[in-house]
Amino acid sequence: MTQSPEKKKAAPPAPGLPRWLRLVFLTLAWIAGLGVAAAAAGAMAVALGLAMAYPNLPDISELADYKPKLPMRVYSQEGALLGEFGEERRNLTPIEEIPPVMTNAVLAIEDARFFQHGGVDYKGVLRAAIANLGRVKSQGASTITMQVARNVYLSSEKTFTRKIYEILLTFKLEHLLSKNQILEIYMNQIYLGNRAYGFAAASETYYGKPLKDITIAEAAMLAGLPKAPSAYNPISNPNRARVRQLYIIDRMLENGFITAAQAAEAKAEPIRLRSPGDSNTRIHAEYVAEMARQLIYAQYGAEAYTRGLNVYTTLNAGEQETAYDALRKGIMDYERRQHYRGPERFVELPTAAAEVEDAIDDALAAHPDNGDVRAAVVLEASAKKVIAARADGEKLEITGEGLKPVQSGLSDKAPPNIRLRRGAVIRVVQTPKKTWEITQLPEVEGAFVAIDPRSGAIRALVGGFDFDKNKFNHVTQAWRQPGSAFKPFIYSAALEKGFTPATVINDAPLFFSAGVTGGQPWEPKNYDGRYDGPMTMRAGLARSKNLVSIRVLQAVGPKTAQQWVSRFGFDADKHPAYLTMALGAGSVTPMQMAAAYSVFANGGMRVNPYLITRVTDHKGRVLSNFQPPALEDNPRAIDARNAFVMDSLLQEVTRSGTAARAQATLKRPDLYGKTGTTNDAVDAWFAGFQPTIAAVTWIGYDTPRNLGSRETGGGLSLPIWISFMDKALKGVPVAEPVVPAGVVNVSGEWYYDEYARSGGVSSVGLESAAPRGSDAPQTAAPPPPPPEERNRILDMFRN
Repeated sequence: MTQSPEKKKAAPPAPGLPRWLRLVFLTLAWIAGLGVAAAAAGAMAVALGLAMAYPNLPDISELADYKPKLPMRVYSQEGALLGEFGEERRNLTPIEEIPPVMTNAVLAIEDARFFQHGGVDYKGVLRAAIANLGRVKSQGASTITMQVARNVYLSSEKTFTRKIYEILLTFKLEHLLSKNQILEIYMNQIYLGNRAYGFAAASETYYGKPLKDITIAEAAMLAGLPKAPSAYNPISNPNRARVRQLYIIDRMLENGFITAAQAAEAKAEPIRLRSPGDSNTRIHAEYVAEMARQLIYAQYGAEAYTRGLNVYTTLNAGEQETAYDALRKGIMDYERRQHYRGPERFVELPTAAAEVEDAIDDALAAHPDNGDVRAAVVLEASAKKVIAARADGEKLEITGEGLKPVQSGLSDKAPPNIRLRRGAVIRVVQTPKKTWEITQLPEVEGAFVAIDPRSGAIRALVGGFDFDKNKFNHVTQAWRQPGSAFKPFIYSAALEKGFTPATVINDAPLFFSAGVTGGQPWEPKNYDGRYDGPMTMRAGLARSKNLVSIRVLQAVGPKTAQQWVSRFGFDADKHPAYLTMALGAGSVTPMQMAAAYSVFANGGMRVNPYLITRVTDHKGRVLSNFQPPALEDNPRAIDARNAFVMDSLLQEVTRSGTAARAQATLKRPDLYGKTGTTNDAVDAWFAGFQPTIAAVTWIGYDTPRNLGSRETGGGLSLPIWISFMDKALKGVPVAEPVVPAGVVNVSGEWYYDEYARSGGVSSVGLESAAPRGSDAPQTAAPPPPPPEERNRILDMFRN
């Protein structure tokens, strides 16, 4: 065990050189008197150099309050590490928190007499000085204190002048600091490869575990790194690292730090290194960490990466992992329905077995695993079986259902760039049954965000399929058409114009000539191509009828609706005042949609999404703290009764409409939302909420293109939302809606008080007159349909 002598008492001030420096001169003079001529000359040269160098020594008083460069770290609300930023990975760890097994391993190999000597091994220093004077390569005799002097203030070049400064700084450090302070600096400052500085950071980097849990074998491996981090790196040079580890274990035994039994056990212990893609060691919140980095850098500048800032976010670690898994699964499920695009690469595999492994390693180095979508090289391929090898040598046998996604690549008629054969670089995933399936990296992208509608706190955010593959954050940066997911905001405007959920609206064809549109003729259609005639506004939204929405917007007036949607946080200029607004032809981001749906979820208040709650320094002192305003102190976007009636309509969507799978799967009524599929199925959405959480999912291609003729928001995005909510709502009681003032229920339907018995808009599209309470004259009326179509519609109305 290490011993900690008491801190030396400071010497009283004296004229001229300090007492400790005069002792150095006396010691060197004594060595000169006893040595041979060469040694004496070397010692005198050292003494002369010391006297000349002393006035130029740097001020080292700041080391008494050691402040190394510390990275910025981003955490979830529970304290789970989400990411770190800075050139130097370092966890500043007090000496009393560093386990003895780690300090003992370091002392055994670097400076076994650290607690006994005064900072310099005089015999070793003299030998090094003579070697340098004689232009012979120095063997060195650096103690831990000398290494601290060099690492903090000097370069590593081996020159006589640098050695002089090193000696002076060593004595000065020993005079100013205690042994434990010096050892603490060393254990935190030393570079150990892979951007890790200090043994605490190295333990996380190489083993994915805190330093307090380190074993003798692991400590010995890390203790070998200071001499040459690259040469003894256990990741890149495992054999050399192993040899040095065994030597250090022997040194620990020789110095009495461990017993013979412990040494034998340590030598037999296999080292388990952290895998770069090991999902068990980190939370997948790369997009969130990058958002936090940008926000902190904007406030602190370059100091953000060196001050050791701890940034605490609103993120819930468990919900974040659920969101990450749900989005990736949804995208991969979609990918299974796409045509096979072929292997990522073809390589020539040698026939010699010993050479095959090297060829596979080289091939897969350029095709790393993407989370659970892993890379492999085909060894054998037939219509019924494929055998592939992983980088770690594991052989995978894929048969049956595992070959279904790549049948086109196993056909004898498959073109050369598609055909699976020996040497093909492919992707595989493990199924729930623990079998393997061949797949491919997706081209489609996605986004998911969940916020607390009562405060705006971001609880989960996934900006894309994989941050390393595509750093574009689709939650905040992707401006896409919302499609039918935008309809509720038009319906909200209609409620203020006299509409009620019972208003009857005609789901019948419309045609707008070029003279009316000012451009191309427009004949909007419903998604299924069917027209079901008169229906209530409730049914029209639940079934997402486009023609119903267009007639509602005609009655409200596009300009009025444009102003209304801005209440929810949408940019008016991104939603031109045309009838196409009813179909969601404007532009939104998923984050905007989440904030907008929060207005319905919280009773009509507008909240601003936020990510960072507080920032502290490395000692835990709070530098900034953010508390969101109470919900009632936020600006009101819509009346509480508007939000209540809209909730009732959105609940119908998840009960019997296009999102009926939501309530059927989750078995709870307090779910609200709307599917969205844009024209030509370019974007697929689901936006919805439970009163404690609002979440939005989007799927689409970065370069917009058709997702598939049968792909919809309900089929693509809704399952992701359900998967997330299934876990996020575990243990959350079912929310009972509170009826606000100004709303009454008549025969099972909700109305504003003033429209409960009479007044309001009873129907739209069933007569030529404009509905009462609208600004329809602002919009040009559509031309009449052809005579035969007009007669068919009139007959339908009569019946």
